[in-house]
Amino acid sequence: MNSSATHPVAARALPAVLIAQFLSALADNALLFVAIALVRSQHHPEAWVPLLQEFFVLAYVILAPFAGPFADAFPKGRAMLLANGVKLVGAGGMLAGFHPLLAYGIVGLGAAAYSPAKYGILSELVPAERLVKANGLMEGSTIVAILMGVGLGGWLADLSVPVALVTVTACYGAAMLANLAIPKVAAAHPGQSMNPLQLLREFAGITWFMVKDRDVRFSLACTSLFWGSGATLRMLLVAWVPLALGLADTRTPANLNGVVAIGIAVGAGAASALIRLETVNRALWPGLLLGPVIMLLATAHSLVPAALLLVLVGLCGGLFVVPLNALLQERGHLTVGAGHAVAIQNLFENLAMLGMIGAYTLTIPAGISAIESAVGFGGLVLAGMLLIAAARWLAG
Repeated sequence: MNSSATHPVAARALPAVLIAQFLSALADNALLFVAIALVRSQHHPEAWVPLLQEFFVLAYVILAPFAGPFADAFPKGRAMLLANGVKLVGAGGMLAGFHPLLAYGIVGLGAAAYSPAKYGILSELVPAERLVKANGLMEGSTIVAILMGVGLGGWLADLSVPVALVTVTACYGAAMLANLAIPKVAAAHPGQSMNPLQLLREFAGITWFMVKDRDVRFSLACTSLFWGSGATLRMLLVAWVPLALGLADTRTPANLNGVVAIGIAVGAGAASALIRLETVNRALWPGLLLGPVIMLLATAHSLVPAALLLVLVGLCGGLFVVPLNALLQERGHLTVGAGHAVAIQNLFENLAMLGMIGAYTLTIPAGISAIESAVGFGGLVLAGMLLIAAARWLAG
C-alpha cells in the first residue's frame, strides 16, 4: 500500500476529490442534453444525436495508451485540474459556435484524461479494505451529479441553449477550483516517459499482462458490457420517449436518465455493504437482471411504469458495477498502477460503447423503431451476461 494512503493530508484530500468529481460530472451530464438540443436546433439529421456520444467516447479510445501514464506520472489532483481545463475549452468552443461534434469530442478528450486520475487517486488515499466503500462514495457523488446534471441540462436546454452552455462552462471552472484544493500526493510513477511510440508499446504490453489475469478479464467484460449498454440506453431513451410516451421535449428523456441514477445510487450504497472483493461473484445476479428489465421497459407506454423500471435498471447496475470497479482497481494497484488499470478499463468500455452505439446509430436510417431497438438491445445485454456468468462459474 502506498504510504500516502495513511498520511493525514492525503486523507483530507478525499472530500476535495468528491467535490471536484461532482461538479465535473454535473457539467458532463448536463452538456450531453444541451448538445442534443443544439444539434436539433440546427436541424441536423437525427443520427447526429448518437454521433455526439460516438465522438465523445472515441476520445477515450484514442487516449487509452496515454491517459494512464499521464495520471500516474503526475500528482493526480493536478492531472484532474488539467483535464477539467480541456473540458472547459470544449464547452466554451460549443458556446462560441464550433462544430458541435468536434467541440463535444474535445470535452471527451478531457474526460478521457480525467477518468484514470479520479479513480486512480482512490487507491492512494484509502487502504484495500476500504476501497469498495470509497468507490461507493465516488459513485454516489457521481450519481447525484448525474441526477442533477441531466435535470439541469434538460431544463436549461428547453429554456435557452446559450444560457445552458454558459452554466456548464462555469461548472467546469468551479471543478478546477476544487481540484486546486487537493493536496499533492506523490505520483505513482514519477519520471514516466511521455514518448508516444514508447507509450503505445508499453500500453500493448501492459494490456496483454493485465488481460491474462482471470479477475481482470472478468471485471473488464462486466464493466464493458455495463457501460456500453448504459451509454446506448441513454441514446435510446432520447428516441424512445417521443415514440412510446408521446413527449417531445428534452426534459423527459433527461429526467428519465436521472431516474436511472437514483437506482444506481441506491445500488452503489448497497454494494458497499453487501459485496466485498472476496465475494465479488455475487454481483453477477443483479447483472443478469439488466437485460430482461430493459426488454420490459421497451413495452411500457406510460411515464410511471417506465420510471419504475428505469429505477430497477439503475439498482441492478449499481450492485453490479461498483464491486467490479473495485476489483479491477485493486488488481491494477498491486501490479501496473491504478492509473494504467483504469486506462485499460476505459479502452475496453469505450470500445464497447463505440460498437453498441454504432450499431444503434445504423438502425436509425434502416427505419427500425426505437421500441424494436430497445427489445433487441435488452436481449443482447442478457445474452452477454449469460456468457460472462457461465464462463466465471465454470472456471470456479
